[in-house]
Amino acid sequence: MTQPPYPVIRLKPKSSPTGVRRGVPWVYDNELVTDRRSKAIAPGTIALLEDAERVPLALVAVNPASRIMARVLDLDTSQIIDRAWLAARLRRALALRERLFDAPWYRLVHAEADGLPGVVIDRFGDTCVIQPNAAWADVMLDDLAAALVEVTGATNVLKNAAGRARALEGLDDVAGVLIGAPPDAALPVPMNGAIYMADLTHGQKTGLFFDQRPNHAFAAQLSGGARVLDVFSHVGGFSLAALAQGATSALAVDGSDPALELARRGAEAMGMSGQFETRKGDAFDVLGGLGEEGRQFDVVICDPPAFAPSKKSLEAGLRAYERTARLAAPLVADGGYLVLCSCSHAADMDAFRRACLRGIGRGLHGAGRGTGPAPQLIHTGGAGGDHPMHTHLAESGYLKALFFRL
Repeated sequence: MTQPPYPVIRLKPKSSPTGVRRGVPWVYDNELVTDRRSKAIAPGTIALLEDAERVPLALVAVNPASRIMARVLDLDTSQIIDRAWLAARLRRALALRERLFDAPWYRLVHAEADGLPGVVIDRFGDTCVIQPNAAWADVMLDDLAAALVEVTGATNVLKNAAGRARALEGLDDVAGVLIGAPPDAALPVPMNGAIYMADLTHGQKTGLFFDQRPNHAFAAQLSGGARVLDVFSHVGGFSLAALAQGATSALAVDGSDPALELARRGAEAMGMSGQFETRKGDAFDVLGGLGEEGRQFDVVICDPPAFAPSKKSLEAGLRAYERTARLAAPLVADGGYLVLCSCSHAADMDAFRRACLRGIGRGLHGAGRGTGPAPQLIHTGGAGGDHPMHTHLAESGYLKALFFRL
């Protein structure tokens, strides 16, 4: 098949092509020649990227409305970006997940790290949920959904249009059904011996956070015979895994009634409603209230939303992580465990660790426990293998989990 006549965009003379050649997946607007012609390219158009000497570099997806004006799709400029190309990328992504998991509950596509920039696809059995967070994916959404069915055998494909990324691309927030039909109710998802209820049409993100799976498992390993507190619990990620591994009780705290209802339904499906309790409220208020009540837990987990979603919010975000640790540490019984998580890519591991340790120190000192042994950092976790990290994109390695023994 003859390659279509892709429009051409070009790097500025002072912009080095080395990064693109080595695999850097983004080209910003200030690196490109942005004349009237290039600015008129429709968002989502596939184009040929050349260096300043007119040497072809890559096939890219262009969005003049975004700071990330070009997203690299393929360094082989002879390729045709069509349904067959999409299917090949999906097969490669599927091969990894089938190696990692024995059941189809996972993140199938993790955007740039799987060669599909801006595209997130989570799989829930025979239903897949696509987040097309880049303009090119929106333009090719029908082909992407069809390729997904071809490769995975899924019967239902949904579009989730929520999130900050789509807004930055100038895209709509309209969700919908692309193929098949949405589930009639929340789906039970087995993971780490627990059962989670995923609402694929009204739930947060795509319905469930698969990225924390290995950290759920490590926390559960510490929870046999333990009293567990799961703060910012969403649908009970850490607490239900802990109950599945023998925790005697678990308290899940979240600000969302629908999320807590799904958590309760998960505990019920596991036959563990009697050991499971929920509390709705602002996490900081609840942590402070539990401290005033003199409550103690053997394992305390805090998995908040991104407090530092950008560099501008980094300092405020680090203060929020420190505050979380300060309020949580006194609730941990002597010899117990504190798990602190961050999904903020702007806060690197060193900064996050320092903020947590400051908070732990102040919390224990304020509780009259400042003269005990220093906290032990026993484990550092990240996202599961179905959330691979792009080696040239730090943002794709966003998740951090610190496990302390106090």
